Amino acid sequence: MVARPRSGHRSCHGRIAIPARAPRTHAPSLAEAGAWADVLVRHQLLHAAVLAPTGQWLVQHRRDAPVQVLADASSMVDLAAEIQRHIRTTRSHTR
Repeated sequence: MVARPRSGHRSCHGRIAIPARAPRTHAPSLAEAGAWADVLVRHQLLHAAVLAPTGQWLVQHRRDAPVQVLADASSMVDLAAEIQRHIRTTRSHTR
């Protein structure tokens, strides 16, 4: 039996369907950005992520990498999404 995409899902070349995401209706909060930062560091997808008093995020991908400055919570959440996309695309190529 072949799984068929449900309404609101998109097919992935005959593989498991990925639910389509609704666009955001609000900007991410500092709490959401902080949660994503913690997850990325805990799973060693980032070396460090620190919230500055200005609301900017200081991010370091590897210990020896330069520090990247992200403007706000939206930038941190966007970085998390970018890392997730990278993981998903590289994972599907290795299967």
